[in-house]
Amino acid sequence: MGFKNKITNLRIKFASSPSQRANLIKKHLNLSMGTGCEVYDKVNFGSEPYLIDIGDNVRITKGVSFITHDGGIWVLRNTGTAKDADLFGKIKVGNNVHIGINSVIMPGVSIGDNVIVGVGAVVTKDVASNTIVGGVPARLIRTIDEYFEKNKSRIDYTKHMNNQEKKAYLVNKYKL
Repeated sequence: MGFKNKITNLRIKFASSPSQRANLIKKHLNLSMGTGCEVYDKVNFGSEPYLIDIGDNVRITKGVSFITHDGGIWVLRNTGTAKDADLFGKIKVGNNVHIGINSVIMPGVSIGDNVIVGVGAVVTKDVASNTIVGGVPARLIRTIDEYFEKNKSRIDYTKHMNNQEKKAYLVNKYKL
């Protein structure tokens, strides 16, 4: 890694916000990323980031890993069955996707639009639009519409509030 790459990596690591980090990654890591994205710290885009295509308004939370190759082929190389072989897969993430903390996206996976990937999920198969997946391996939990219906009575509309207003609201709500 050259000096310029070390500086770039430090700028990405210490970016002041997830959106600034996303813009630096988009500029320097040679992967396709749309607008309005957020990338939190310790995200691993693997050794082939150019095989990753990320849509608009995607939030990639802390510790997510994108795996673009199958490391298991190493065993076949060592047996002589597949000398000099590699096994790659492109990863595509649609628009308006939230990828939960420490999730793993495996090679060859496509994630649709309006998707929530739960914390710690290992996504080994394509994910349909308008769904929520979670688990190891990731499986369908419910649709986005079912998620809203389940939670609509519990939703707090606080995004317009500053930190003090939100704290006062939550202290009052939870009688703290």
